[in-house]
Amino acid sequence: MTMDAPKRTIVSVDAMGGDHGPAAVVAGLALSADKNPAIGFILHGNKPELEKLVARKPGLSDVCEIRHADEVVTMEDKPSYVMRNGQNTSMWSTIDAVRNHEADVAVSCGNTGALMLLSMVRLRKLPGVNRPAIACLWPSRNPGGFNVMLDVGADVRADDTDLLQYAMMGASYARNGLGLARPRIGLLNVGTEEHKGRAELKSAHELIGNAAERANIDFVGFVEGVDIPSDRVDVIVTDGFTGNVALKTGEGTASLISGFLRDAFNATPLSKIAALLSMTSLKRLQKRMDPRRNNGGVFLGLNGTVVKSHGSADATGMSAAIKLAFTLAESGFNQKLAARVASADAKRQDAATESPQEEQQA
Repeated sequence: MTMDAPKRTIVSVDAMGGDHGPAAVVAGLALSADKNPAIGFILHGNKPELEKLVARKPGLSDVCEIRHADEVVTMEDKPSYVMRNGQNTSMWSTIDAVRNHEADVAVSCGNTGALMLLSMVRLRKLPGVNRPAIACLWPSRNPGGFNVMLDVGADVRADDTDLLQYAMMGASYARNGLGLARPRIGLLNVGTEEHKGRAELKSAHELIGNAAERANIDFVGFVEGVDIPSDRVDVIVTDGFTGNVALKTGEGTASLISGFLRDAFNATPLSKIAALLSMTSLKRLQKRMDPRRNNGGVFLGLNGTVVKSHGSADATGMSAAIKLAFTLAESGFNQKLAARVASADAKRQDAATESPQEEQQA
C-alpha cells in the first residue's frame, strides 16, 4: 500500500461483519477512494477473498493494505464470548489497528454489542468517562438535515453525571461532525416543564445548565420526543434504553410510512399515474429519508474513534460511514472530545468541593 505521499488519513475497516459480505464493504471503500485522495485503508478479513475483490476496483490496491483474519464475529455471538475467544477475528484486528496507532479511526458493520465491548476493553475509556455512549445522526428540519442523539444503546443506565458527559460529548460531535460552532443541547424528558421527570434528569438539567456557558453551548432545557427531528435543538441527550427505543421506533415508523406510500400509489391505475407525475418529488423525499445517507453510529468516550455502520449497509451506506469516520479523524475529534470531557469533569468536581460562600463568588 502506498501511503507516503500525500499524507493520508487511515481508516481501519472490518470487511467481514456485514449482512452483504465483504463485496459491499470493498465497493464502499472504492466509492470513498474515488471521491477522496487523502484517504487510505487497512482492511481486515479473509485475505485471499479480499485481494480478489480489491483487485477488481481500479486504484484501490494503492491505498488499501489487507490484513488476514481467520475468524468472523457473527451477529449471534455474545459479546463476552468474543472478548474471551475473538483474538483472531477481523473485528478484533480492526480495533487493534487504532489501538496501535496504525489507523486514525475504525469502521465496522458487525455485532454492535461485541464491537462496543471490544472497543471499551482494547481502547479503554477516556479519563473521567464513566459510561461511553453511541451517538447517531437523526434526520431533522435543521439546515444541515440532521440532529445528533446519544446515547442510543451503549448502556441502558445513565445518572446525572453521565448525562452531563453525554451533553459535552454530543456537543463536540456536533462541532466536529456537523460544523456547528455553538450547538443547542436538549435533555429528553416526558415534558418541557422543569418540575417533570426523574430525579437524575432534574439534577442533570442543573449540571448541564451550569456548564453551558463555559462549554460554549446553548442549553434549551428539557425537550420531548416530538423535538427529536425538529429544528429546536442540535443534540438530544438521553439514556441508552430510551435512546435505543426511540431509534428503533423511528426506523420502524419510516419503514411503515414508506410501505403505506408504496401501497397507496400502486392501489389503482389512477394512483399509478399520479405516482409517475410526482416522481421527481417522490425521489427527493426518498433521498431525504434514505437511511444510507446518515449511516454510522459513533462510539464516544473512548481512546479512539469507532464508527458502527448498519449491518445491512450496501456500498453507498459503507461509503457514508467511511466519510463520517474520515471527517471526525481529520478534525482531531477524539483529542478535542477528551479535552471537553476533562474540562466538564474538572468544573463539576470544583463545584462539588466549593463551600456555599465560594460558590456564590464563582
